Amino acid sequence: MTAPIAIRRLNAADPDFARHLDHLLSWESVSDEAVNQRVLDIIAAVRSRGDAALVEFTQRFDGVEAKSMADLILPRERLELALTRITPAQREALETAAARVRSYHEKQKQDSWRYTEADGTVLGQQVTPLDRAGLYVPGGKASYPSSVLMNAIPAKVAGVAEVVMVVPTPRGEINEIVLAAACIAGVDRVFTIGGAQAVAALAYGTESVPQVDKIVGPGNIYVATAKRHVFGQVGIDMIAGPSEILVVCDGGTDPDWIAMDLFSQAEHDEDAQSILVSPDAAFLDKVAASIDKLAPTMERAEIIRTSLENRGALILVADQEQACQVANRIAPEHLELSVADPESWLPKIRHAGAIFMGRYTAEALGDYCAGPNHVLPTSGTARFSSPLGVYDFQKRSSIIFCSADGASELGKTASVLARGESLTAHARSAEYRIKN
Repeated sequence: MTAPIAIRRLNAADPDFARHLDHLLSWESVSDEAVNQRVLDIIAAVRSRGDAALVEFTQRFDGVEAKSMADLILPRERLELALTRITPAQREALETAAARVRSYHEKQKQDSWRYTEADGTVLGQQVTPLDRAGLYVPGGKASYPSSVLMNAIPAKVAGVAEVVMVVPTPRGEINEIVLAAACIAGVDRVFTIGGAQAVAALAYGTESVPQVDKIVGPGNIYVATAKRHVFGQVGIDMIAGPSEILVVCDGGTDPDWIAMDLFSQAEHDEDAQSILVSPDAAFLDKVAASIDKLAPTMERAEIIRTSLENRGALILVADQEQACQVANRIAPEHLELSVADPESWLPKIRHAGAIFMGRYTAEALGDYCAGPNHVLPTSGTARFSSPLGVYDFQKRSSIIFCSADGASELGKTASVLARGESLTAHARSAEYRIKN
């Protein structure tokens, strides 16, 4: 008989609840010194030796017998071939998901704007897309076609001219559904490289890999560490921590449903975090029973067990008000409001990457095909961050076009402020435009 899963139970009424919650939420996404130094060495090698370093690292780390960069480039025709190699059901699912993701992100597009003041001065903002974006996709047996759609489609909707994808192929394993997703999403170029070396290539460019303006997409600790180091040379989406879900339930949802929603994050890896908050103690007991009943039926049962025992929790709260306080304190990546009237809860939720409303809205729908982006802030960063979107692939330039009268009036104000900062050239530059 399988042993029960020892998921921790917390009560928000306990005096030391805040301390226990802080301990539960603590997560350090930093790499150790050994990883950090290896990444720095790899970046330096790619910067100095370009393609030759990429070929060497791909041979060493991925076991790929590449003789030159030509062996690590997939033409557009290869992506189109992948579309014919996946099943009709897979292709239909990818196309349906892509259409929904595209439709949602079309509504995020920002337009340039301007207005004219009474003296003829024009002020505004010009919105332009990035020239080129880089997309990192995990490779090998890992299959993340949804990640391709979620990262590439917003870039294309934003108007990015070229999306460059890097995906490792360990031991030559090519994932057809990932390539098919790249084809559907409009990816322009694909290189079968990965790890810190791929991030470095995108950030600095090599003879074959073009330099990009921003790097997006998930990866392991080497990829995350490399993204941290190249930030500033290029933009990045985020340094993501483990996947998280917080389910808030009033006790009216089938406990098996809630248990499976918690599993949907726990199965990612041992560091993933699944938390349930409810004002109904008896319901927490029912979910605990469902967890023990269903866990043995899962393919990733041991990963789920480790995740729930190490980082999971069932939290009892007094009422809706306290549930919202706990939710805002956690600032989860995914928040399910599995309650009778989720609309009444929404105004009280300030921090969450994505909010799934009602008993029928499983977080898994958002991962694949609902439409909103599944690249979300983790580790409490929803307090100040937002989901990946079209706006991440657009830049804004301020427009200032002064009329003669406008320059004269603004010059008087600028002169006073500049002289107050002892910046005389600033002041005189403005004063030249003042009418006598």
